[in-house]
Amino acid sequence: MRDILDDVLAWHRAGTRFALATVVRTWSSSPRGPGASMAVAESGEVVGSVSGGCVEGAVYDLAERVIATGVPVRETYGVSDDEAFGVGLTCGGTIEVFVELVTAESFPELPAVAAAEADRRATAVATVVDGEGELGGRIVLGPDGASGTVRDPDLAYSVAELAEGLLAHGRNGVLHLGAHGEHRMEDVTVFVESFAPSPEMIVFGAIDFAAAVVRVGKFLGYHVTVCDARPVFATARRFPDADEIVVQWPHDYLAGREVDERTVICVLTHDPKFDVPLLVEALGTRAGYIGAMGSRRTHDDRMARLREEGVSEANLARLSSPIGLDLGGRTPEETAVAIAAEIVAAHWGGSGRRLSDTTSPIHA
Repeated sequence: MRDILDDVLAWHRAGTRFALATVVRTWSSSPRGPGASMAVAESGEVVGSVSGGCVEGAVYDLAERVIATGVPVRETYGVSDDEAFGVGLTCGGTIEVFVELVTAESFPELPAVAAAEADRRATAVATVVDGEGELGGRIVLGPDGASGTVRDPDLAYSVAELAEGLLAHGRNGVLHLGAHGEHRMEDVTVFVESFAPSPEMIVFGAIDFAAAVVRVGKFLGYHVTVCDARPVFATARRFPDADEIVVQWPHDYLAGREVDERTVICVLTHDPKFDVPLLVEALGTRAGYIGAMGSRRTHDDRMARLREEGVSEANLARLSSPIGLDLGGRTPEETAVAIAAEIVAAHWGGSGRRLSDTTSPIHA
């Protein structure tokens, strides 16, 4: 639901009833993962997608039925038949979709979930997608505790407890419990969607290439910060897409803030007085990706300076320099795409090769 939260919140505030279809489980090469959502308003308006277009028509019909009856439905869609127009997934995967009616009365916590998301506070929404007597029941776990509509108190407690574990890791997942919350039983199936804060991208160096990197970072879903010691360059006018702009010496800024495994650090300064102390600091963090811009000559000089500063070979191996994949581009926008491609490949373990030259599954 995260990708359509603003749209459904507007319907919720207007008192518009809508059916919410959520991918709760996938098998094989599914086009979209658990948590992907599509919503259909009682007016017929549609937002979002559960499969990238393969089964949206069938899900729309299902959503209209749920709006009319108020009864939640769970449906599984697999490979399409031999007819090109058959309902199914042409990619060969399988998805399980849960469709429920949402009203202001049935989901009063929705505005609070949206507010927590906007404030970068972690929230989880756990929905019973299978279970006698509790189908459609919901537990919302937020900064102020848990609330919801699951009637059995023991089940509600177990759902909140397990959802907290998934939320701590920023993961969506399916829970199986007994009717009264017993573990290692399967009377009740619960889908947990975690609204963990977006991962962060920190772009150092307020240059023209940085503006393009900021734009692609926002497109990929990052919370993007631009940092530069020069106030004349680090301005909101030059970086309108950035979430934050910091005027500070880069290594001082990085030393004073938290960095986790999901953080992406892009060093675009290619000036030794900035990037060497910054990279010494960055390579000592848990950041999942650290890349630095510069020519081959700049790279060789940078590596020598970092070794002089005592950076270990193991940490130097974490540095992507020169930054980005070899796409052959030259413009700031093309360079940003090359950087984004390397970030995505590093995150998912991709090879960076052309898919037409590989034989492995597209969605590993």
